[in-house]
Amino acid sequence: MSAEEQEGVPARRAALRLLDAVLRRGQPLESALHAAAQGLRRADDRGLVHALAAAVLRRLGDLDALIDSATARPLPDDAKARMVLRLALAQKLVLGTPDHAAIATVLPLVEGGPKRLVHGVFGTLSRRGVSLPEAARVPGAVAARWEAAWGADAVAAAGVMLAAPPALDLTLADPEETEALATRLGGTSLMPGHLRLPRASVPDIEGYGEGRWWVQDIAASLPARLIGQGAGRALDLCAAPGGKTLQLAAAGWAVTALDISQSRLARLSENLARTGLTAGIITADALDWVPDAPFDAVLLDAPCSATGIFRRHPDVLHRVRPPQITELAALQTRLLARAADWVKPGGLLVYATCSLEPEEGEGQIAAFLAARPDYVLAPVDPTALPAGIAAHAPVRTAPGTLLEQGGCDGFFIAPLRRLG
Repeated sequence: MSAEEQEGVPARRAALRLLDAVLRRGQPLESALHAAAQGLRRADDRGLVHALAAAVLRRLGDLDALIDSATARPLPDDAKARMVLRLALAQKLVLGTPDHAAIATVLPLVEGGPKRLVHGVFGTLSRRGVSLPEAARVPGAVAARWEAAWGADAVAAAGVMLAAPPALDLTLADPEETEALATRLGGTSLMPGHLRLPRASVPDIEGYGEGRWWVQDIAASLPARLIGQGAGRALDLCAAPGGKTLQLAAAGWAVTALDISQSRLARLSENLARTGLTAGIITADALDWVPDAPFDAVLLDAPCSATGIFRRHPDVLHRVRPPQITELAALQTRLLARAADWVKPGGLLVYATCSLEPEEGEGQIAAFLAARPDYVLAPVDPTALPAGIAAHAPVRTAPGTLLEQGGCDGFFIAPLRRLG
């Protein structure tokens, strides 16, 4: 039986390709998954590829420390033996795969190479009874950046949050359903219109087919919550995949959703159909598009480094570098300047990024307010935020925010009022 015919080996080989795409070529985990998993027909095999690669990325520093403790000389970071050992140890220590299966399914990946080394290191660590620490090790460069910005406690909290995938957050179309649905589904709620559940198959959760909710981290729901109820015209810029568009539509706004990606807007159209909500959809580049008339409210959830969503996308910790952050901050400045011109006098502009980098949040708004005397920070309605997040503008969720309740994504949100 060839290596490719051995059960379980093709999925591990695909996981190796996926890790190479992220760590060596800097590709996002989600977008690289399709190419890496080519040839795998079963959905559970493709799911395993994603789970295994994500487990390695969450625990990369901890896995490497274990590997280095069992080798006479450190293996190069990009050595296949190190990559394969990461896969074997992630299976054993994160996914709970039995030792014999964890090693047997990765040894064919070093056929003709250092199989004895891989087998020996894995065996040594298994005999030691090694385990992973409760908190994951945040990559050094990222930890240094975040400690400078948010302090050592935030970095420690990030390690706790990184150690395991987060729970599933839902935003409800009708906040009045919160208590009843939480009781039936065994979930917890941090505020009306929010429900937190253990991770589950989304289509199988009650209310999915009827469109009574959509998946959205509680932090991601806050920008639209700060806009609140309305009966005017609202523009959701960079809207796909559309959670904020759905929120605004459910809150009574006549929404225009604009995004440059037609494929991502297709998902928004599907969610609008599922929920029975309505919005106008425009496929365009916000740097070129011009509206026919100004809006009462504009929400700009700008393209960003996405370092704030590291709990669900641990690849960002390994592929986002300072030059990319600088480049994205320049794009945000341009988008913010255009969006500001599309707000009616007296209207509201909400700028948001799912980033933990001050250049994409606090620094961005400081520069904007200095350049635009026609804008001021708007007051924050405390009822638009869950307990534990301070009701002052701008709003910042950092590692450690809501940690006792399971945490939330890192977001920066600035509500800005255009003076009349």
